[in-house]
Amino acid sequence: MFSRAIVRPPGTNYADGLTRVPLGAPDFERALRQHAAYCEALERCGLELTRLEPDERYPDATFVEDTAVLIPATAILTQPGAASRIGEVESIRDPLSRLFPRIDSIPEPGTLDGGDVCEAGSHFFIGLSERTNEAGAGQLAELLGSRGYTASLVDIRNVKDILHLKSGLAYLGDNRLVVIEALANREELRGYELVRVNVDEEYAANCVRVNDFVLIAAGYPAFEQTLRGLGYETIALEMTEFQKMDGGLSCLSLRF
Repeated sequence: MFSRAIVRPPGTNYADGLTRVPLGAPDFERALRQHAAYCEALERCGLELTRLEPDERYPDATFVEDTAVLIPATAILTQPGAASRIGEVESIRDPLSRLFPRIDSIPEPGTLDGGDVCEAGSHFFIGLSERTNEAGAGQLAELLGSRGYTASLVDIRNVKDILHLKSGLAYLGDNRLVVIEALANREELRGYELVRVNVDEEYAANCVRVNDFVLIAAGYPAFEQTLRGLGYETIALEMTEFQKMDGGLSCLSLRF
């Protein structure tokens, strides 16, 4: 169960951020409306929000999830794999230090983006990607292990069209994982019930279970029907302006 979340709306230079997808430039005003609706959904799920100010120094700063991994009583600051995003970590240190008694970090030569870290109860899946390297993943696994968690590494560097592990993997609770087809046969996921996402709806795999609801991207009816058939209550949110910048639902908040 989550009780709080940290969010940061996009700044006016949001369109200057990193992206690999050819979907055109984001509409800033529409992005603000979509972010506001996202925050309202988190509050509907029962979360108290810490709302940070936009940070014009870093166009990607709205994607706060990449800056930290949160476990009870500890915030682990990451080491983003994109040089332009490293400063985002320091910008979130103070807010986290007011909420967590202990702050740890991932030092160089490790790189780690929070979007590559999927928490599944007491186990963590850590993606090896173009943003997260073996050193960073190993450091996180060691930190988590010292606090009683287990971890496994999932190499997605040869998986087409996903930036982070959570672009294709989400944990619903109930021993269920949402997966794209490219990950469905991975040995690391054995023992879980897999909820597969159709190839033409892969963006929907980045969903977020928040207490009694599952937040999903709007426009993916087959996946929404699958979740409802499993008994989940869904909240569908427009994400077009974040999808244009390689972002998804999980990216927009740090939940704890």
